[in-house]
Amino acid sequence: MTEENSVSSEGIVGLDEPKKMTREDWRKKKELEEQRKLGNAPAEVDEEGKDINPHIPQYISSVPWYIDPSKRPTLKHQRPQDEKHMQYSAIGDWYKRGVQETDVVTKFRKGACENCGAMTHKKKDCLERPRKVGARYTGTSIAPDEHSQVQLSLDYDGKRDRWNGYDPEEHQRIVEEYAKVDLAKRTLKAQKLQDELASGKLDQSEREHDSEGEDEDKYADDIDMPGQNFDSKRRITVRNLRIREDTAKYLRNLDPNSAYYDPKTRAMRENPYSSTGMNPDEVGYAGDNFVRYSGDTITMAQTQLFAWEAYERGSEVHLQADPTKLELLHRSFKVKKEDFKEEQRESILEKYGGEEFLDAPPRELLLAQTEDYTEYSRHGAVLKGLEKAIARSKYEEDVLINNHTCIWGSYWKDGCWGYKCCHSMVKQSYCTGEVGIGINNSDRAPFEGALTEPQEEEQPKSLLEMHRDKIKEKKKKKKSKKNKKHGSNSDSEDEEKKKEKLKRALEAEDRWVKHIEAIMQLDERKRPYSSLQEVKAPTEEEMEAFRMKRSRPDDPMASFLGE
Repeated sequence: MTEENSVSSEGIVGLDEPKKMTREDWRKKKELEEQRKLGNAPAEVDEEGKDINPHIPQYISSVPWYIDPSKRPTLKHQRPQDEKHMQYSAIGDWYKRGVQETDVVTKFRKGACENCGAMTHKKKDCLERPRKVGARYTGTSIAPDEHSQVQLSLDYDGKRDRWNGYDPEEHQRIVEEYAKVDLAKRTLKAQKLQDELASGKLDQSEREHDSEGEDEDKYADDIDMPGQNFDSKRRITVRNLRIREDTAKYLRNLDPNSAYYDPKTRAMRENPYSSTGMNPDEVGYAGDNFVRYSGDTITMAQTQLFAWEAYERGSEVHLQADPTKLELLHRSFKVKKEDFKEEQRESILEKYGGEEFLDAPPRELLLAQTEDYTEYSRHGAVLKGLEKAIARSKYEEDVLINNHTCIWGSYWKDGCWGYKCCHSMVKQSYCTGEVGIGINNSDRAPFEGALTEPQEEEQPKSLLEMHRDKIKEKKKKKKSKKNKKHGSNSDSEDEEKKKEKLKRALEAEDRWVKHIEAIMQLDERKRPYSSLQEVKAPTEEEMEAFRMKRSRPDDPMASFLGE
């Protein structure tokens, strides 16, 4: 009975349990594993001939005894399985374009398109022009079959590949076409040079010189620029990070407490000569920040920032596309901004006051003391600190004119000011130097003779001339009397006209005031519009009538005007 159970169990399982290893075999197995981990023994090989990492645990590499005890350790079950792996199309697979040009069909086939006779589509999918009598009935002009398209199974990258299905032969045809054009150009050029040489217009030396420049694609194989390495094989230029002829930044100042040098980016932002007291404009290198924040760099950055802000607010401006428009817009913006700040400042001062505190003199003048340190020597000279500033005037000082070596007011004599260099008492005069000093110090006036003009003697008039002069004077008196009469009449007429105009203006002003009072009594929604009235500049009479009729609240008799 027990044998039958064992046989039945063996028939179900069909495998025997592995035999228990002896102590010696277990020890040898452990030593072999240790040697394999240390690299002294070759790694174990699976059934496919691949090495098994000795550090992989046994429960991963070994096959369970109830699956197949005869199998050796393997990692095949850890790798992707072919039956579970998704098969995708190859990189060269794509849909075929066009039709099959090899086979020519002369007879209509059953199941083909009734319009054109192709087997690859039906009549409703046919792209040819509908025939009057289809190929099914005529049996002629049967169109060739299209290629039977393959079913592509693309992976993630294949679906997003922009060059998928591109045929490189198309580009090769373009290259061959340009090569033919280039060859034709070279042939024409050579023929032209040959004709010029034959006609004697071109010498042999000039031909050799022209033949050197035949190739239009020139590469700088022999170029030798500082800071560049040129590879003629790959035709690329590699830029070095520093020109070797320049002094390294970290060698500018060997003081360890000077500007920090970043070896990774090779940048030194601060001035290495800042601790030496040298002027940054005079040194050869003043740091990266000096270059970054000098010249028009700051102005350029401010303009670019303004362009970005203006574009965000709807203005179509761009620094590179339209720099002139942007510059004009930026200038007008700065002017408006300054005007707005000034108006805001004035409105605040007008509302709250305090302008007298802003115009107050400096604290040094009020307290007569400062915190500036100044050190003097025993003789009173300044050793450290700022020297006392010389008081300046609002007028121009030390301005020499007309060849003078001294200013006006440098000489005083007899209550008059003059020039010390020539003792001249005439302002804005030309300097005469030592000669002028000698003349001005002499007893007689230098221009006394020139000032006295010779008086011409009046010749006696004849009786006839005297009579004519009297007649002319009488005529002048008569004309002046007539003009006075006419002027008085015209002035009186003008005054009457002005009074009449003023009277009409006062009446119009009264009518306008009554009209305004009547409108103010009405409801706001029923008031008429006054925007359609003609607007003209007021005349002098209308302005005078307005001033006369205007009510002044500060007038003590204002309450009696209506009575």
